[in-house]
Amino acid sequence: MIQRFIELGEGYGDIYELQELINSNSNRFMHGFIFESKDPSGKPVLSVAAAFKPATEGNFMPIYICREGIPLNSKRLEIFEKAIQTLGHTPQKMDVKHSSIYVEKQFYFSHLIAILRLNHFIPPMQ
Repeated sequence: MIQRFIELGEGYGDIYELQELINSNSNRFMHGFIFESKDPSGKPVLSVAAAFKPATEGNFMPIYICREGIPLNSKRLEIFEKAIQTLGHTPQKMDVKHSSIYVEKQFYFSHLIAILRLNHFIPPMQ
């Protein structure tokens, strides 16, 4: 199974797109995640992500993410949490390293996928 992060943006207007994806694909929704990290200046920032089951046909598991643009205790975070809670789920909160320490964004996403697999939030590699 191919598991891949799809970056929507940094959580400004695209948080509404993520909310719509969660609502319109509620039958495929698996987990919601809140990743907390500190930017290079030491300021805490959040990323929010939603993992979905693969489509009926295909072997692709999308994980949509709004990366590191959401401040703590913001309206955008409330929008995400409410969308997840409407489906009867609770977002999983995790402390992770900031993406800026990785040479490429893809290494950051690979690291997150490994963390999610180890914690059994997404299926292991097959």
